[in-house]
Amino acid sequence: MNTKKILILFLSATFILFSCSKKTTITNETTEKTMEEKQQQTMVLISTKYGDIKIALYNETPQHRDNFIQLAKNGTLDSTLFHRVIKEFMIQGGDPESKTAKKGQQLGAGGLGYRVPAEFNSNLFHKKGALAAARDNNPQKASSSCQFYIVQGKTYTEEQLNMMSAQTGRVYSDRQKEIYKTIGGTPFLDGEYTVFGEVVEGLDVVDKIAEVRTDRNDRPLEDVRMTVKVVK
Repeated sequence: MNTKKILILFLSATFILFSCSKKTTITNETTEKTMEEKQQQTMVLISTKYGDIKIALYNETPQHRDNFIQLAKNGTLDSTLFHRVIKEFMIQGGDPESKTAKKGQQLGAGGLGYRVPAEFNSNLFHKKGALAAARDNNPQKASSSCQFYIVQGKTYTEEQLNMMSAQTGRVYSDRQKEIYKTIGGTPFLDGEYTVFGEVVEGLDVVDKIAEVRTDRNDRPLEDVRMTVKVVK
């Protein structure tokens, strides 16, 4: 297993300096799901001392969905920490080494010895509440076997989104812009990390965790442990 720290890049519009010769359109139009489609989604519950977060896993990303279901069923994620928390960005957890970590120990390098192939989908993006897979700096952008993050993010102006589009070559749809301007998210991560679910209940819990005090490595000063189970 690559021992490099598994994380997600903390970028801002001023740091996104790469441009493409050909623009790639990301529509990110979240299709309204039928009642039958919603009923077919797998739901998982992440429980913490701050409350429960209920998440719907996307069927459009089957490898990530199935991997996360397996992790939940076999208890791999139980007692792991949300070990990296950055307000207005995201909360990250799932490092197996965090189960027995000492206070102040730097985390983020743990894994299970494999990666999950990237499953990018133009309809799935980093809006607030998105569940996505962390990864190391591998060229295929394959995901960590177990580390994940939930987006808190923040809102962006039209000007900021247009600047990101100009710098990265990605064109955001009107609907995506509206979501990033009103609900918020982390648009600079689109196309870089696989989004494979979303919070359906408990966004307030994500906000509470994002508010905790952290050390210089963004680890909460008081451990935030989780249990994860499939509920549907």
